[in-house]
Amino acid sequence: MTGRATIIGTGSYLPKYILTNKELEKIVRTSDEWITTRTGIRSRRIAGPGEETSKMATRAAISAMEMAGITALELDMIIVGTITAEMVMPSCACLVQKEIGAETAFAFDVSAACSGFVYALEIADRYLKNAPDMKILVIGAETLSSRVDWQDRNTCVLFGDGAGACVVSGSKSDAGMLASQLYSDGRLWQLLSLDAAPRRYCPAVDYGAVPERNKFCDGSAFNMVGKDVFKHAVREMGNAVENLLEREGITLDDVSLLIPHQANIRILKSLAERVNLPFKKVYTTIQKYGNSSAASLPAALDEANREGRLQKGDLLLFSVFGGGFTWGVVLWRW
Repeated sequence: MTGRATIIGTGSYLPKYILTNKELEKIVRTSDEWITTRTGIRSRRIAGPGEETSKMATRAAISAMEMAGITALELDMIIVGTITAEMVMPSCACLVQKEIGAETAFAFDVSAACSGFVYALEIADRYLKNAPDMKILVIGAETLSSRVDWQDRNTCVLFGDGAGACVVSGSKSDAGMLASQLYSDGRLWQLLSLDAAPRRYCPAVDYGAVPERNKFCDGSAFNMVGKDVFKHAVREMGNAVENLLEREGITLDDVSLLIPHQANIRILKSLAERVNLPFKKVYTTIQKYGNSSAASLPAALDEANREGRLQKGDLLLFSVFGGGFTWGVVLWRW
């Protein structure tokens, strides 16, 4: 048996500033009831000074390495899934490498929107099949608040910032990545997109204070056709889950927990209903942290891990969907 990716440590970092729905009522024409009913979100974290994408990724990485019991010099590779790195070049992964002192690792970013972490995890697994002794740091990190039009109530209420990470190494045991399937459909890019020329850090909120109305930054912002994204997300994630389980001869009764990309509570409930999975088996953080794109799944994974929700031998599903469109599913034995 060749090696497969096994998680030996998880970590996460969430910005200090909590932007509640009540505070958003002072920024844009919306209400706590409107946001909660349509998205399930009650608050989100917003990055402040010193919490750029690479800095949050670094803090999540250090936490994961501490759990794994390894040093940065033991790392062979660093992969960061992000669409909101503070620089085009060098990559966010190279900045993380510098910050943690991983001198012997090579580093690069993956751009797959909300699917970025799972895409990166798949790449790590491919390397570990041939070199199981490698130790790879896989991170999802985003500062989506710097890419939001804070006058657009349909998008600004959704997004938050944060980072999640895991250290993976090879294993020949039954644990780790059992199967995966990734997808893309570039024909539908106009339903969810973000133009080039990203801004430098530009806080949506003054740190610790609500901004004045119409105090926004120049630069690109999300474009989203929400109803169409919802429809495609539920259908494609549902199909991906069903197809992978059928291919592997696994039933949903065998699944201990689904940890999905935290997009919208209605999407998550509709996905569970579509595949006939009890919602109690769906791990959610959307209500506390909003949609943090590539960071949402690894941050949720770390939280579930530290809460003791993940037991040895548990069968987990990771399911993601993002702009591009990109999506995918992973079957993982804890």
